[in-house]
Amino acid sequence: MRQAGLLLRGAAVGDTTPAGGIVHRQGQAILVRDGLIAWHGPEREMASGIEPDQEIDLGGRLVTPGLVDCHTHLVYAGTRVGDFVRRLTGTRYEEISSAGGGIASTVAATRSADEQDLFERARARLARMAANGATTVEIKSGYGLDAASEEKMLRVARRLGSTGIAEVRTTFLGAHAIPPGYQGSSREYLREMAEEVLPRLAARGLVDAVDAFCEAIAFGPEELEGYFLAAKRLGLPVKAHLDQLTETGGGGLLSRLGAASADHLEYSGTRTIAELAASGTVAVLLPGAYYFLRESRAPDVPALRAAGVPMAVATDHNPGTSPLESLPLAMNMACLLFGLTPAEALRGVTANAARALGLEDRGTITSGMRADLAVWNVDSPAELSYNIGYSPLYSTFVKGAMRREDPLHADANERA
Repeated sequence: MRQAGLLLRGAAVGDTTPAGGIVHRQGQAILVRDGLIAWHGPEREMASGIEPDQEIDLGGRLVTPGLVDCHTHLVYAGTRVGDFVRRLTGTRYEEISSAGGGIASTVAATRSADEQDLFERARARLARMAANGATTVEIKSGYGLDAASEEKMLRVARRLGSTGIAEVRTTFLGAHAIPPGYQGSSREYLREMAEEVLPRLAARGLVDAVDAFCEAIAFGPEELEGYFLAAKRLGLPVKAHLDQLTETGGGGLLSRLGAASADHLEYSGTRTIAELAASGTVAVLLPGAYYFLRESRAPDVPALRAAGVPMAVATDHNPGTSPLESLPLAMNMACLLFGLTPAEALRGVTANAARALGLEDRGTITSGMRADLAVWNVDSPAELSYNIGYSPLYSTFVKGAMRREDPLHADANERA
């Protein structure tokens, strides 16, 4: 029986369950056809006579869903090493921002950067993320804060998606900060973003979702309502950086609008958590920023867990508060700093992260889902949260196409 496609044999499949457990099965096979998982199960149960176009023996290696990084700021110029040094001397993030550091310094560098330079630098970052198992990466704008620069960032993000390194989803973050010239006029700035800039970018196919920084140093929930409603009228899902530094009370707005995700949540209280639970909004936990800023207040994971709020984990890669490019390291941090279990961390970078992006076609190893897979040189799924300092990745598959990210095993991949 000829079955066009790719057959992966000798797999130890590791996946999670909605109830919070890990499924780990040896001796598995996965049949991929037209970029989708056509069948998976024990090799001994494969129908006889299958003759795929290509067959790869994975030698017992662990296979998980491809990892999904659902919160990154990958396109930018410059570094924020100066901010880092100042924080080490005790200066807080809010003080650095008020003195012209923080987001404002990256905005200045990004506005002046050549588009090709932005692309090359971001492509290198994306490749390193893929070398740590990422097959889907969300990329936000927000370091332009004017029409031309925001569009430039989103064009770069779309180009990154065409490289084949990983699938890219783009998010318009025009409401990342109040830019120079608009201090005291934040509502006017949001009106311009919502009524003039966003419709043009959406019409050009550059935007998959809309985000905002809901915080005391940026925008309050009352200011953001019109901005988000404009996005909803364009058919775009909304999300927010919420309660990273203070409790803003923005959970009600996100819940009413059915937000795809609420990200950070370090200062979110029981009311906000209940509001997110009611709307099915995903809580995106960002331990890299918590670690890098040396914060002392973590998201209330026990309350999120008890309320049934789905929890995703992301790198929040950005130059100022989380220069992190490894989802497995983010998993480790989520376990050690926030108290997630290894199963919750794995689901957080697969099924729940895909849900945060509105992508219901990936994140689990299930027939009919996209064949986005990661193959690892580890013995158990929990090791992905255990190891730090190196990538145990063997290879990834994006829509069934192999990506060779591990040069140590390139020859073995070629022989397969």
